[in-house]
Amino acid sequence: MMKLFRRFGLFTTLRDYQHSWLIQDAVAAVMLIAIAIPGQIATARLAGMPPHAGLYAFLAGTLAFAAFGGNRFASVAADSTIAPIFAGMVATMALVGSDRYGDLLMTLSILVGIVLIVVGLLKAGWIADLLSIPVTVGFFGGISIHIIIGQLPGILGIPDVKGHVFYKVYGIIHALPQVNFVALAIGLFVLAVIFGLGRVSRKIPGALIALVVVSLATWAFDLHGRHDVAVLGALNARLPRYAVPDIAPGDVAMLFPLSLSIALICMMQTSAVVRSFPSSRDQSEDISRSFAAVGIGNVLAGLSGAFPVNASPPSTATVANAGGRSQLCGLFAALMVVMLILFAGSLLAYVPMAALGAVLIVTACRILKFEELFAIARAGGVEFILVMVGMALVVVLRIETGVMLSVILSLIYSVYTVARPVCAELERLPGTTIWWPPDAEDRDAGEQVEGVLAFAPAAPINFTNVEYICKQLLAAIEARKPEEIRLVVIDASGVANLDFTGARVLASCITLLRRRGMKVALARLSSPRAGRQAVATGFLTMLGEEMVFHSVDDAVRAFQGGDARMAT
Repeated sequence: MMKLFRRFGLFTTLRDYQHSWLIQDAVAAVMLIAIAIPGQIATARLAGMPPHAGLYAFLAGTLAFAAFGGNRFASVAADSTIAPIFAGMVATMALVGSDRYGDLLMTLSILVGIVLIVVGLLKAGWIADLLSIPVTVGFFGGISIHIIIGQLPGILGIPDVKGHVFYKVYGIIHALPQVNFVALAIGLFVLAVIFGLGRVSRKIPGALIALVVVSLATWAFDLHGRHDVAVLGALNARLPRYAVPDIAPGDVAMLFPLSLSIALICMMQTSAVVRSFPSSRDQSEDISRSFAAVGIGNVLAGLSGAFPVNASPPSTATVANAGGRSQLCGLFAALMVVMLILFAGSLLAYVPMAALGAVLIVTACRILKFEELFAIARAGGVEFILVMVGMALVVVLRIETGVMLSVILSLIYSVYTVARPVCAELERLPGTTIWWPPDAEDRDAGEQVEGVLAFAPAAPINFTNVEYICKQLLAAIEARKPEEIRLVVIDASGVANLDFTGARVLASCITLLRRRGMKVALARLSSPRAGRQAVATGFLTMLGEEMVFHSVDDAVRAFQGGDARMAT
């Protein structure tokens, strides 16, 4: 069997498995189940699906990643990060809880899976790097706000409020006189237990402990009958049966843009998970393979009656911290979920909805990533503005619209940083051959050389920024006495790329400087790619290979020494 798996590249984390790992994987599986079951049931509620759909999602994601993934620790299951996004959009197409709503979510999951599989097969793992941390922190923060506000009615024991987030806030405030204080007490108790035990140790399954306690209390004191505390009800489910959802081609077209948004978030989060918990410190992770594995998990989830799945940071951290050694941990956990579905569904009968709401609020607080938010705030600048704008977009607009605009914002900011790069005039550090940007706080640290201007663009030179770089170069010359400058040295150590437009425009700028009586040299063109492009575009031919130097100081000494290479 293992030879067959090896031949088809399946269950790679079980290769060379050692029997001594068995107990560690079993213990990690118990820890995983302790946090996964409450989380999966709560996320199913967040997605507008029945509780068993969350368990189906866990089975699909876990089995697919164990078979096709390459990371030892990653846990793939229903995820509260993406659930509010697709639930909000699909709710505009069908009534939540209806058969059509379920079919749409199943179809969406299959579409997300196909996108991820294609990305994985194309080895396009770099797509996950297109989103900056500030923007992702921003839209995750906006999603967490949606989750918290959406779960407040359940904790307060008041009727659920539909509509825009601002309308929900208004509805909650208006319904405050109807608060069920028993439900509120349950919610606050669960929050206190989870946060309190979390401060003691992250290995303690606070959510499971809290749910067991409040469920026992609900059963013992008949809180559902006497105090009208809403409960989840017994799990009336069977093992999933795989079938293609009943959907029209027009619905597929409507769901496809949403599937791209969900797939992008899955890629970003999956990449972060497998890089944070690598299988080996000595080898890099195959991100593209992980994308494909999560994609297969989404396809299985859609075919089994569930909804989109994603790599889970808290579940993965639990496996790693508990000493799990392979995906056998996930397989053990999947077996326990099967046992729950078959034999123990009645144990969920007295789980209060207020408790599930509290679990989701805790999850939302973890999604918000306060530490990164505060770190970005301390750094200040444009990136903190990106966080706030991303958060506002997701809160004010529809979630999926806000997320897409946040992605676009990230890409615009990336292009802007390339289009408006930092360009610095360099000065020589006294007593050395090192040329360095001047220190704004210590203007005496560097020295200028008479008749020489050293200029360093800290970016690839391409069509988006070459005009700006040339203007910065001319401005640096004008800031000195242009008639006294006889040599301009362009330090190209930061130039990793030189496209055709960049080469042509820069060549025109150099020709202008030569007409003004200046010599122009190029130093530290260390990027092999930029070097090849400089030759291919004819830039080095125009400049003259005799004007290319290994360092700025080499160029300056050749100029000062009257080197024949500097002859006009």
